[in-house]
Amino acid sequence: MAKKKIKDDPALAQNRKARFNYAIEETLEAGVVLTGTEIKSVRAGQITIGDGFVTINNGQAILTNVHIAAYENGNQFNVDPLRNRVLLLHKKQIARLNGLAKEPGVTIVPLKVYLKRGFAKVLIGVGRGKKQYDKRQSIKKRDQERDLNRRFKN
Repeated sequence: MAKKKIKDDPALAQNRKARFNYAIEETLEAGVVLTGTEIKSVRAGQITIGDGFVTINNGQAILTNVHIAAYENGNQFNVDPLRNRVLLLHKKQIARLNGLAKEPGVTIVPLKVYLKRGFAKVLIGVGRGKKQYDKRQSIKKRDQERDLNRRFKN
């Protein structure tokens, strides 16, 4: 018998501002430790990662300031929507991230949340903060590309 290919869902949440505010140097996929009601809310797309960031404490990567709405049928099992969540990474990956995060101007931010084989995954990026003039250049470049695409389309 042939195996059925499991279709993964598209991104449940994206942090579009992250690529605008930071120059992403490296990306990494990590699992997230969630409770039963939290995963149900994530599957429903009730997650906001816009203000989130990752910290390294006691050898663990912690996802901070990510809002997962309370599951409406969860009653007493619902937890705090803004609680810190542990990311599942190897020790070597955590040590590498810790070394990178200690550099000045470097932040670890969540870029995307999606499901992979039924498990919630977070794509995290190591980003260096952009200056105001860098952001202006990004806007200018994007506008020029858009203008070129319009001209070639017509």
